[in-house]
Amino acid sequence: MDARGGGPGTEGGAPVPEAFAAAVQQIRATSLRPEISLEEVPGPRSMAPWSLALSADVLDEAGDDVAEGRFVLLHDPAGQEGWDGPWRVVVLARCSPATEDTDDPLLADVAWSWLVEALDDYGLPVRSLGGTVTTSTSRSYGQLSARPVDVELEVRASFSPRDADVPGGVGDALLAWGQLLGAAAGLPPLPHGVVRLPRR
Repeated sequence: MDARGGGPGTEGGAPVPEAFAAAVQQIRATSLRPEISLEEVPGPRSMAPWSLALSADVLDEAGDDVAEGRFVLLHDPAGQEGWDGPWRVVVLARCSPATEDTDDPLLADVAWSWLVEALDDYGLPVRSLGGTVTTSTSRSYGQLSARPVDVELEVRASFSPRDADVPGGVGDALLAWGQLLGAAAGLPPLPHGVVRLPRR
């Protein structure tokens, strides 16, 4: 993984902060369930001096994409307004739920609960949690009326993990995001500490 700053390992010639390097090591050492495929992507340079970003695709048993998402770790040793600390995690999960009723207010509530429950399940103390749940429906008409209704649900959130560089800090945040992706994809939950074997 390439921790994004002013360059690989430096920010304008400055060394990578030890705390950020420790957090990156946690991410490298954390494994998600095998249905989730991770890829490093360029981190946002305008949001913080130091960042690391991952994108994810979730595959079902047939190998079809059923959800996708993004995880971004931001670090500013000086902190930023609204962060309540030097760390910020931004997560996204997107899926196509098996419903056409996007006007159901419970749909957004349920989607938000996936994130809250994931954070609680990992005992992750967070500050300044906030986010949005967006639902949209695309219906086809006329010559295209045979196309199925396309429903999309997206969860966006950010929070400040406490002491992200210590054991169980940002690693647990990554695991919680993985649980959010699994819920969005409709995958059966896995007990903590159990790693499902990859499919053959």
